[in-house]
Amino acid sequence: MSKLSVTIACPPYDRAQALRDGTVAPEGIDLNFLPMVVEEVFWRQLKHAEFDVSESSLSSYVMTRSRGDDRFIAIPVFPSRFFRHSCVFINTHKGISRPEDLKGKIVGVPEYQMTAPVWIRGIFQDEYGVFPRDISWRSGGQEDPGRVDKIKMNLPPDVHHEPIPAEKTLSRMLDDGEIDALFTARAPSCFVNGSPNVARLFPNYREIEEEYFRKTSIFPIMHTIIIKREVYEANPWMAMSLYKAFCQAKEIVIKNSSTSVALYVTLPWLTHEVERTRKVMGDDWWPYGIGPNRKTLETFLRYHYEQGLSSKLMTIDEIFAPETMDEFKI
Repeated sequence: MSKLSVTIACPPYDRAQALRDGTVAPEGIDLNFLPMVVEEVFWRQLKHAEFDVSESSLSSYVMTRSRGDDRFIAIPVFPSRFFRHSCVFINTHKGISRPEDLKGKIVGVPEYQMTAPVWIRGIFQDEYGVFPRDISWRSGGQEDPGRVDKIKMNLPPDVHHEPIPAEKTLSRMLDDGEIDALFTARAPSCFVNGSPNVARLFPNYREIEEEYFRKTSIFPIMHTIIIKREVYEANPWMAMSLYKAFCQAKEIVIKNSSTSVALYVTLPWLTHEVERTRKVMGDDWWPYGIGPNRKTLETFLRYHYEQGLSSKLMTIDEIFAPETMDEFKI
């Protein structure tokens, strides 16, 4: 019997490399791996549903599902996770030194519904008492003018949000002081190029993020893996097959990162970094599956609904393939 031919679009992360090079083969699947940057994957999948399987913004997926768009179903694989305290950038001339100083300020986001700003807004609300209604929001291209939100939104009436002029970019506006801060996923070019006008709000972000994890046990999830509904319904077994393969690919990376005979990653103090991470986050610091991620997922779904991005409060059961909600035991 021939294998199911499946095309997947996903960046070439180390945790997906074994799937890309064939070291790990999903049971019953002949995988055609297309390595692309996430912005291209998200645009092509959400707009045109080009791929059988792809990585997806968690926010975009939850938003469309909450509105009844059932074109895709997710599996609890989270190829992108990131503590986002490091991704809050400020103009250094605006008197901003702590999160509370952002009240009444103008803050840019590439897209309001992006997963990274959803997490930052939620963390600022829970940890610092800064609510989305306290800020005036601007969205648009960070480095290239003309970026627009992929999905139309119906935000709460007390949230002020508008696009920036089509010819401008958020990076330039932050540097020039036209916006006071930027919540983003990528460091803006003005910061990367060393502008004296731009800095991180949390220069000691590593310590703050570690403390946030100790307090909450949350390692924010950015992306998940989605399957085109029509492909999944014709082959429901593929959800668990892909899930198992992603887990195997990730475990190879975890194992290799702890090997000291020869470094698998081009970082001289990799062993020290792994030991430090394990001390804070445990042996599986990048977990897949529902159980170890339930609190993180439920927190995100709450943030998403509170920020007016979900039309209803979604549940974990509604967004993941039921075959992946539990696993067999021997």
